[in-house]
Amino acid sequence: MADRLSALKPTAINAILAEVREAQAQGKDLVSLMRGEPDLKTPQHIIEACTRALANGRTTYPDNRGEKPFREAVAAKLERDNQLRYDPATEILATTGATLGIYAALMALIQEGDEVLLPDPVYDAYQSPVRLAGGRIRSVPTRIVNGRFALRADDLEYAWSSSARVLILNTPWNPVGTVLTREELTGIAAFCERRDVALITDEIYEAIVYEGHTHVSPLAVSPGLRERSVLVNSLSKTYAMTGWRAGYCAGPAPVIQAIYLILAQSSRGPSMFVQDAAGEALAGPQECVAEMREEYTRRREQVLSRLDGIPGVTMLQPEGGFFAMADVRGLHLPSNEIRRKLMLDHGVVVVHGAAYGPGGEGTLRVSFASGGETLARGLDRLREGLGRLAEG
Repeated sequence: MADRLSALKPTAINAILAEVREAQAQGKDLVSLMRGEPDLKTPQHIIEACTRALANGRTTYPDNRGEKPFREAVAAKLERDNQLRYDPATEILATTGATLGIYAALMALIQEGDEVLLPDPVYDAYQSPVRLAGGRIRSVPTRIVNGRFALRADDLEYAWSSSARVLILNTPWNPVGTVLTREELTGIAAFCERRDVALITDEIYEAIVYEGHTHVSPLAVSPGLRERSVLVNSLSKTYAMTGWRAGYCAGPAPVIQAIYLILAQSSRGPSMFVQDAAGEALAGPQECVAEMREEYTRRREQVLSRLDGIPGVTMLQPEGGFFAMADVRGLHLPSNEIRRKLMLDHGVVVVHGAAYGPGGEGTLRVSFASGGETLARGLDRLREGLGRLAEG
């Protein structure tokens, strides 16, 4: 086996899923509040666009850069929603989901031994692509300030080294639910320009924000940042299209050309009919996005109200995304031990915050991507389990 495999490890979700399967094989009844996969259906007009494309024979090899109508729909969306202008011919690339976009961007931007700045805690699936690209992870410690995880320019300066080449930023921020403000982003942009650090901005949760919080792309804050940045997004969360694997990168033409060379040696882009459906999602009616956001808002309130008042537990109110972080430091147990007790003793599955970095220790991530009976039963079990741990 190749030596590079030694640097890789399963994501937290996959590691926990292995435990879940083992417990279920032993007859354990489990309710999962773990995964970030919407249980909502892909809107009908998107499905119909796909079936029309299939009926019209859109099943051959796609343009490896992305079908022209899809790239044009992405460009129109970025201008409409993010006030960003990109040339669809040279500055936009279709990708098979955001994960591949991030991997390809890293392959294009970093050399062997370069450091990549990652906020701590953050989505752990960023780590393996960094290592596959030959990079080293340099964590940026963050902390809970006024009931939310905060990332400041001072934190980046503290973590910076002369080997740092790229910062990966995720706003809304998985797992912690923070939506970075324009003021915070201004400081982060200034840091990137001052330290000559490229930015990969992952904006996959942009449409899921709450209580007056607004997603702002870092690139809209600082025009100068555009020439050193790659914007990565997909349709998975916004349009409940996780299995479609439709995403895109936007950036300066030379960088997009470099990413294209990487992608041409791996995935050669989503299928034509998938891109036609994705283009319809971006360019068509957007009422479905608002309806999904309203549903997630109801679920968010359900989580916060059901888990309120547990001794030793404080809920951090998510500003975006569909995860809520429970601050369980008052229970005086490691977060992974709490997670295992909740699964084995109370039949509910969540993710321990330490899975996302040392800065997540003392927290649990609770997903409300699924609602209905699953969410209600899971919250009942979670409240009971946390209450029992508090009594102990």
